[in-house]
Amino acid sequence: MQAIKNLKVKEEIYIEKLENGLTVMIIPKKNTLKKYAIWGTNFGSIDNHFIIPKNNQEVQIPDGVAHFLEHKLFEQENGTNSLDVLSSLGVDANAYTTNDHTAYLFEGTNNFYEALDELMNYVQNPYFTHENVEKEKGIIGQEINMYDDEPEWQVYMNAMKLMYKVNPINIDIAGSIESISKIDKDILYTAYNNFYDLSNMLLVVCGDFDKDEILEEIKRRITKTSNNMKVERIYEKEPEEIVGKEKTVTMEVSMPIFAIGFKDKPSKNEEIVKKHIAIQILLYMLLGKSSEGYQKLYNNGDIIAQPSLDYEFSKQYAHVLITGGAKEPEKIVETLKEQIEKYKKEGLNKEHFERIKKKIYGDFMSEYNDVSSMARMFLADYFKGINSFDYLEQYNSVSIEYAFSILKEVFDLNKMVVSIVKGK
Repeated sequence: MQAIKNLKVKEEIYIEKLENGLTVMIIPKKNTLKKYAIWGTNFGSIDNHFIIPKNNQEVQIPDGVAHFLEHKLFEQENGTNSLDVLSSLGVDANAYTTNDHTAYLFEGTNNFYEALDELMNYVQNPYFTHENVEKEKGIIGQEINMYDDEPEWQVYMNAMKLMYKVNPINIDIAGSIESISKIDKDILYTAYNNFYDLSNMLLVVCGDFDKDEILEEIKRRITKTSNNMKVERIYEKEPEEIVGKEKTVTMEVSMPIFAIGFKDKPSKNEEIVKKHIAIQILLYMLLGKSSEGYQKLYNNGDIIAQPSLDYEFSKQYAHVLITGGAKEPEKIVETLKEQIEKYKKEGLNKEHFERIKKKIYGDFMSEYNDVSSMARMFLADYFKGINSFDYLEQYNSVSIEYAFSILKEVFDLNKMVVSIVKGK
């Protein structure tokens, strides 16, 4: 079992690649009551075009299959629903689908091994029929319609569509009413058999465990074996330029909301962590609560809370995203542009840079306080090709000069998009 230590947070993780192909990550947290398990597969909403390794057949599946699969795995052949079973054990269970992975999880203080039995059973034993697939279409259709009426989701999706021409990130994770109508049990089994192969999956457990003991418990519950054949994913080449600059729609909102994006290009694994840290520092320097831009907007009554400041990325896409609410979003946009141009012309303030850099480091450290935050972080980073400890190790390598070079590279006003939802 490979051990990776980080002295800064006094944490140690253990990673084992099992003979059956599954990678297991164990994060011991002594003297914690809560235990957390999350089982993920490197299959998300953007993985809709691939080559089946068994017969070299090229397949294109409808949009929304990864999310549909996530819904259907809970339904068992004996008529039970695994979410209900897990709830009856007193654990908090859930699942989610992102652009690049799907995950099934639970957390609790009691009945951990009984819950692990259920988790590992339903993920390994799909049960799809014509009837239960057709029934699910109605349920997911309602979910899609609900999100269509959700201003926060619409402002986000419109920003994606402004940035991306062909990357499937510009498509709703759940797909559309039209796309899910094409899903049948054969399509679900095709996706499951290729992407839910053990070699494409990671199981993370975090809590007060003996590493050898929990590893043996996991091994006992695995009933599948890997075919050890990697699916070749096909992605159409995304152009560097954006699709459009601005889009404004009207919906039922008490205050206008906005999403400002900067399209970036994916970076290599060895560079991405350092770049991510630099971008987070720059975002807080531009519109964080202590920034000149935020103080100006707040004092003028143009903004009442700090916007959400994010850098979203995978191996296939990357972009900066700033989201929030404001009476006049156009003023946020103008202030942001002014601050970017000012920093590019005058350089970054060293004192402000160092202060924000320490804040970002504190944010990274806080992720290690909670078993669920740690487990989800390590899982998501793993599918991006990153060890989460790298953020703590790379922190000191981010100089003000490097951050300035990233400012000029990423915060390009020619690749900036603005999505706004205003009240009717």
